[in-house]
Amino acid sequence: MAGGSRMAGADTFREDFGASVVVALVALPLCVGVAVASGVPAELGIVTGVVGGLVTGWFRGSALQVSGPAAGLTVLVYEAVQAHGVSGLGVLVLAAGLLQVGMGVLRLGRWFRAISVAVVHGMLAGIGLVLIASQVYAVGGVEAPGGTLEKLGALPSLVARADWNAVALGAGTIVLVVGWRRVPARLRVVPGALVGVAAATAVCTVLRLPVERVRVTGVLDAVGLPAWGEFGVLASVGACGTVVALALIASAETLFSAAAVDRMHDGPRTRYDRELVAQGIGNAVCGLLGALPMTAVIVRSAANVEAGARTRASRILHGGWLLLFAVAVPGMLEAVPLAALAGVLLHAGWKLLPAKAVAALWRTHRGEAVVLVATAGAVVATNLFEGVLVGLGLAVVKAAWETSHVQIEEVWEGGELRVQVLGSASFLRLPKLLDALEALPPGQPVRLDLSGMGHLDHACLTALRGWERGRGRAPLPGREGVT
Repeated sequence: MAGGSRMAGADTFREDFGASVVVALVALPLCVGVAVASGVPAELGIVTGVVGGLVTGWFRGSALQVSGPAAGLTVLVYEAVQAHGVSGLGVLVLAAGLLQVGMGVLRLGRWFRAISVAVVHGMLAGIGLVLIASQVYAVGGVEAPGGTLEKLGALPSLVARADWNAVALGAGTIVLVVGWRRVPARLRVVPGALVGVAAATAVCTVLRLPVERVRVTGVLDAVGLPAWGEFGVLASVGACGTVVALALIASAETLFSAAAVDRMHDGPRTRYDRELVAQGIGNAVCGLLGALPMTAVIVRSAANVEAGARTRASRILHGGWLLLFAVAVPGMLEAVPLAALAGVLLHAGWKLLPAKAVAALWRTHRGEAVVLVATAGAVVATNLFEGVLVGLGLAVVKAAWETSHVQIEEVWEGGELRVQVLGSASFLRLPKLLDALEALPPGQPVRLDLSGMGHLDHACLTALRGWERGRGRAPLPGREGVT
């Protein structure tokens, strides 16, 4: 028995060890690419990946999902860096991490499953569009305009200004990333993103192409504890909004990723509140180091499961591999062309666009499809936080509309007309209700019966009292018979 247990443990470690190497290779180009796209040193992306493995990986919230910097937060982080600088970013990430810990302690993790899926898909679609709009300029080797709408408007002029060496490297990277899925399975152990970036780097080095490359300052130089005076940024309403947005979006992306990963394996299920605490502690550490915020990333998590990971050892080890790379061979990053990383992120942005989900929703639940598209459009037109708020508002209005229904029946009793209102009435149904009541013959005695109402909100009750007064009757005394 003891020998069999040791053998099983050895087999499990061997599988976790192999999976950790695969996940680290998947994570490396994404960590660097997300950092560059966020406007911070490339090393900070790797630092976040290391913390996601060596810190968050120890917790038992989710055994197999892997955390690190995510493309989904790139837009929000870039805006934060532009507004508060790289040093201010650490304070915001630290505060967001502490907020996540508080939400986990209060057992709010499970409530994230109640967020409308249409809003989440719309948020990701908006992020994908913003990511594409920014990275297409990086592929062209051209400085991008400020806002997303300006970027989209300036696309026609990009062709005339593009550096075609950079375009060729970026396009070649995308072709390799997409085409790598068709190679034999034994070769797909090496991730397509790594193959694309490595090939572009080799071509760039051999041909000595004059394109912009990653700038490296060194991990120790890039990492820095926030100074006490920098915490004053939290006095700004805008900064506090960014903290809330970071915490909510990172939490939602993490827990939706956990639900998806749980469907990929038969092992222990995710403990949502524990995972939220783990992510919060990880983000607090990232903030103290001045690094990028983290979430659980579905691409790395799926790679972890597919590579045969059995326990949380694989995600811990992947953080160790990233740390070894950052410390041992940081100079290799200086050979990587930015256009290649932009190609990887362009592909990531494209994968965030839920074309199949929109088509499926349009056939079955058109209201959900409208919420999805409107959320994505709001994210592109404004910013991530405001766009998500618009989506949540639309989802609430849609739910109120669908659950609110009114039926009006007219029954003559002697010489009096009894108007019975049935169903559940909110302010959204008020126009229909008043139109029906105001169409009744003037001067005719009418008795309004609300005993069949399941719900009547204050706006409807006030309007009905006003209608009663207009008919010359005593106003309704209250909501008798209504729950």
